Amino acid sequence: MDVLDFARWQFGIITVYHFLFVPITIGLSAVIAGYETAWVRTGNVKWLRLTKFFGKLFLINFALGVVTGIVQEFQFGMNWSDYSRFVGDVFGAPLAIEGLLAFFLESTFLGLWIFGWDRLNPKLHVACIWAVHIGTLFSAYFILAANSWMQHPVGYKFNPETGRAEMTDFAAVLFNKVQLVTFPHTIMAAYMTGAAFVVGVSFWSMMQRRNSADRAVYHLGVRTGAAVMLLAGIGVAVSGDFSGKVMTEVQPMKMAAAEAQYESEQPADFSLFTIGTPDGLEEKFAIKVPKLLSFLATGSTDGRVEGINQLRVQYQETYGTDPGARYYSPEGYVPNIPVSYWSFRFMIGLGVVGAALAGLVLFVTRREKTPVGRHWRWIAIALPLLPLVANSFGWLFTEMGRQPWAVFGLMTTAQSVSPGVSAFEAGTSLVVLTLVYAVLAVVEVGLILKYVKAGAAPDPVTPDHTDDHPDRPLAFAY
Repeated sequence: MDVLDFARWQFGIITVYHFLFVPITIGLSAVIAGYETAWVRTGNVKWLRLTKFFGKLFLINFALGVVTGIVQEFQFGMNWSDYSRFVGDVFGAPLAIEGLLAFFLESTFLGLWIFGWDRLNPKLHVACIWAVHIGTLFSAYFILAANSWMQHPVGYKFNPETGRAEMTDFAAVLFNKVQLVTFPHTIMAAYMTGAAFVVGVSFWSMMQRRNSADRAVYHLGVRTGAAVMLLAGIGVAVSGDFSGKVMTEVQPMKMAAAEAQYESEQPADFSLFTIGTPDGLEEKFAIKVPKLLSFLATGSTDGRVEGINQLRVQYQETYGTDPGARYYSPEGYVPNIPVSYWSFRFMIGLGVVGAALAGLVLFVTRREKTPVGRHWRWIAIALPLLPLVANSFGWLFTEMGRQPWAVFGLMTTAQSVSPGVSAFEAGTSLVVLTLVYAVLAVVEVGLILKYVKAGAAPDPVTPDHTDDHPDRPLAFAY
């Protein structure tokens, strides 16, 4: 392995790891804000107990997300300095706004929310958690704007003297056509993931406490979480359809790789299962649904979808085959076909299964029912994991399907790596950071399990301020 391999593995591991926390943070903050709003409006203590119970779990997730996100920023200077130099003039503005506006909004109002119980007016207090959620949306928007520019560069000019991309239109960067479909798709997926976390935890807790008075609290969490999960799942499907059409327009090779579409077709069939040659140049066996790919890619059952082989020739004519050319790629401008193909299907498949299970849980818990059987406990464990893993496969597809480009049409990944970093240094940082993140994973899972087992606090309306009470103020009690 050379320095590029180590750098790519490190970036992939850290990015996917960090993104495990992001959708839960966005989705869970919205659900918690909804719970507290319901309590303020109705005075029903069940809503307050759910607010504080999931508030604890939200804070654990938020803290780990911040820690892992810091390393994410430093990676650009560690292993990708040439990339940072090239995109710095474009990325500087959206990432600075994300840090100075969005993150400060989140952290400031989260602090007010944590320490404002019994100190702020209830309506003002619930406004704080809504501000936290709005901050997460701002943060996601500006980060996705930067990522969308990598997928479809707009609003810039290339300076040949400095070898950098320079921003010329900030509005074009913020309202990139890829951004306008990626943001709602990502946020809907985050709502689905946060709601799945609520359903899974509540469903497990309800079955564990089936003869307890607390069962009604968790039953409420199951019903509301499952409803949000289903609605968000519909949003994911609709926004994903728009996203696929825009992707076909700006990155046709990614769509071709997602379908293992080797030859251009009109109309094109959707592949349920495909086996190709090891070099990714030829299809050997496939199970297909007629005309479905044309509809997904173009909105018409007779639409033309370009194939990998035709696009390879087109890209080579556009970007060159000479190793000395600025855009040259030894991969021939074709991403890893198996990774693109299967990550796309796992993204969709796991999301659909998760939504189906949410509908099943919503059905079996109607009329205050509590299902019986070990298989329901396995469903409770699977529910939070399915959309979470689907999110990860979605990002694997998004980033791997763009390869070999770091910035589509402008800079390859091989050209982005730091020239002064050795393979030993990159390999060492990969091993060290992976081990550190493994320790953080143990801490995260341990804390989550501890507070899930402890359950919702019994009476948060009249808190006991003794030192050992779980609802004492100015402590980790939310």
